[in-house]
Amino acid sequence: MIHVYTGDGKGKTTAAVGTAVRAIGNGLKVLFVQFIKGAHTGELEIFQKFPDLIRIYRCSTGFIYGKPEPSQLEVAMDCIKEIENLIKNEHYDLIVFDELIIALNLGLISKEQTQNLIDLASDSELIITGRNAPDWLIEKADLVTEMKKIKHYFDRGINARRGIEY
Repeated sequence: MIHVYTGDGKGKTTAAVGTAVRAIGNGLKVLFVQFIKGAHTGELEIFQKFPDLIRIYRCSTGFIYGKPEPSQLEVAMDCIKEIENLIKNEHYDLIVFDELIIALNLGLISKEQTQNLIDLASDSELIITGRNAPDWLIEKADLVTEMKKIKHYFDRGINARRGIEY
């Protein structure tokens, strides 16, 4: 099954992390790919306690302002190749592509490459997160949840807090 968590509200990655924790708790093997996040996040602390059950792969291209730089595109292409190898060479019960939709919208990964990764993961439960999911991905998914911002403390100038947002 393909799950898509999208929208402008908080909770897309949190939902994916929660599902990954549930999978680990049931002895399932997880591949958790972070396409955009490069800074340390709290979920990594938990995941690292279960190295036999979860593989974390981070594709940090650095912050992107507007159009990606050639060096960022090169990092993204290397990342895609590595993810393809991970999926081809080992079975995962659950695969999470965190912020893949953002990478797609920024042009770090193409629609064709995204479709190829989805096809490679067809034997696994798949979660894809990020704002502004394209219509073709929504159509392909079995489950789509839109996180909708009604009110957010960021709008009052409150910054991301350790242990809550990261």
